[in-house]
Amino acid sequence: MKKKMGRPTDSPKQIQIAVRFDDETLQILDNFCEQEKISRAEGTRRAVRRLKKK
Repeated sequence: MKKKMGRPTDSPKQIQIAVRFDDETLQILDNFCEQEKISRAEGTRRAVRRLKKK
C-alpha cells in the first residue's frame, strides 16, 4: 500500500463538513481568524472545542 504524500500530522482530519453562515456569523469568524492568524477551519475547530469546556 502506497503512503500518501503530504505533511505528517498527529491529528489527521479525515472528516469534512459544509456549514452555511449568515453574514454576521461569518464576520465574527473572520475577525477572530484574522486576529489569531488562523484559517477559518481552525477557527471553527476551536469554537467547537470550546463547547466541550462548558
